[in-house]
Amino acid sequence: MKMIERALNERLKQVLKRGKSVLLLGPRQTGKTTLLREYEADLEITLLISKIRRQYEADPDLFIREVQALRNSKGSLPLVIIDEVQKVPALMDSVQYLIDEGIAQFILTGSSARKLRHNKSVNFLPGRVIQLRLDPFVLEELSLPFPAVEDFLLYGSLPAIRLETDPLIKEEELDSYVDLYLEDEIRAEALVRDIGAFENFLRLAAMESGNIVNFDKISQDIGVARTTVASYYQILEDCLIAERVEPYVESRSRKKLTKSSKYLFFDLGLRRLAAKEPPSLLHKYLGHLFEQFIGLELIRWSRLQNIKISVHFWRDSSGPEVDWLLHRDQSLLPIEVKWTENPSLRDAKHLELFLKEYPLAKQAYVVCQVSRPQMLSDNIEAISWKDLIQRISSWRDTSDR
Repeated sequence: MKMIERALNERLKQVLKRGKSVLLLGPRQTGKTTLLREYEADLEITLLISKIRRQYEADPDLFIREVQALRNSKGSLPLVIIDEVQKVPALMDSVQYLIDEGIAQFILTGSSARKLRHNKSVNFLPGRVIQLRLDPFVLEELSLPFPAVEDFLLYGSLPAIRLETDPLIKEEELDSYVDLYLEDEIRAEALVRDIGAFENFLRLAAMESGNIVNFDKISQDIGVARTTVASYYQILEDCLIAERVEPYVESRSRKKLTKSSKYLFFDLGLRRLAAKEPPSLLHKYLGHLFEQFIGLELIRWSRLQNIKISVHFWRDSSGPEVDWLLHRDQSLLPIEVKWTENPSLRDAKHLELFLKEYPLAKQAYVVCQVSRPQMLSDNIEAISWKDLIQRISSWRDTSDR
């Protein structure tokens, strides 16, 4: 199986070169272990091994003594990698001490931030580590020619799935991912009392991925309290399974802008298996899945940037809406997603409205399946999904000036 250079790797190298430590978060099977193989650690600890985990749970200071000895024997700053650090949150205090004393540099990895974020006694190392996120493949990491977009909608972008050619194996791997998640993250960690209710929720949440969330409706459908549904979504977010997308609500004239969030499953292949859908695509759902695909690409791309770029959507309950919106400093980029090869100005009517109402937005895109770019108006261009990263990178560079 061929190796693919990850776009995050260059940023990781830059952070380490500056002498900083890193907290590398990412869902399971996004390639954290593979990415770190090229880094020669002086000490590497995996907390997935229960015997090792129990050692440090019983004596967190053992880690300090081991790293101090390593520093003395090496004579220079050692690089220490801790895999799945959330398994023993008490080690975060030890890491802070070792960083503050200049004894070691760290790469900490985790596939869940729940214990780190919600346990008030856990040290999240504010100001001491740079947080990075490893996602499934983004388009810029894949070689040309790209597969058909339908393949992304069916199987997603997880590295092991994207590099596999046999559809049956892809299906088996995705199915086992859902089971592994339920077993390791939910049952093993006892995050919920009623695993049956949570499994029903997981299926509904996957089916509702990309929609504005309605806690009340899901509560009625699965027969649990609204607060329980909200806590279930928080579990998905903390375990890096779901992406929460906030609406853009700034407006001088509109009073009915949607303030509820959207949730996207972090991978479309996983979403389909969690929803218990077959490996086929119904035409009526293609547009909605395509919209989610573009949204995920925008989120993943934004995380790779050295500047803060946030992803939103914009919706007025009276009708107008824009699928995705990139925001940085004093610049906005509205993006509409259409499942068509023949876009028209009608597809861009809400973009025109947005450009008129928001002076910070100078241009807009309709992302679709055109073979070549088309100007739909002076400031609105229809582009292929294959050209998305190139265009938004140009917007990023232009908004710098």
